[in-house]
Amino acid sequence: MKEELIARVVHVLRINMSWMTWNLFLAFIPLALSVWLFRFRRGGSWLWWLGFLVFYAFLPNAPYLLTDVIHLIDDIRTIQSIWMITLVLIPVYLLVILGGFEAYVISLINSGYYLHRIGKSQWIWRFELITHFLCAVGVYWGRFLRFNSWDFITQPDAVLTKGVEEILGKQPLVIIVITFVVLAGLYWIMKRVTLGLSQSDSKIGINSGRANSNTPNV
Repeated sequence: MKEELIARVVHVLRINMSWMTWNLFLAFIPLALSVWLFRFRRGGSWLWWLGFLVFYAFLPNAPYLLTDVIHLIDDIRTIQSIWMITLVLIPVYLLVILGGFEAYVISLINSGYYLHRIGKSQWIWRFELITHFLCAVGVYWGRFLRFNSWDFITQPDAVLTKGVEEILGKQPLVIIVITFVVLAGLYWIMKRVTLGLSQSDSKIGINSGRANSNTPNV
């Protein structure tokens, strides 16, 4: 019985690893682009704007991982072992979901850094709210209409017609609004945690540099 349960858990994890790895890969694409766009480049060139459009097209993939909790519910029904669920399934899902959302948080932090660098700090919170809403729409398109980021290129007509028609309905609008509120709330929390941890690391580096004259200050 024990061996059978372990084999079932391994089978479930093996199946999940394929889509988890793929979804995490898609989530880290905008993170990588945000570093290039907002940390090392200055806007204005056609290449920058092209990269920005690709960044925005792929950004909803990061918070999209929040909706993958539906797979956890299915897996819980399959395994039906409180210990395996608590010690194996939930930690794996938390790691994947938080990893994807953290990519979203850092991506927007990088965009805020860029706006501050070009003297547009007053636009940071506006840009964040607009992004939350657009990503809420993107998450809805991905989860319910099964659109992908590259569909903007491969089938733009379907995205513009079916996608726009769908979000004008009452139920889709409610789902999008709820998603927006969740994204905004979680982002507000995770942004402060992330910035707090980065500032703590900087202070530790500074203190270490003072304690040891051979260590350069951060």
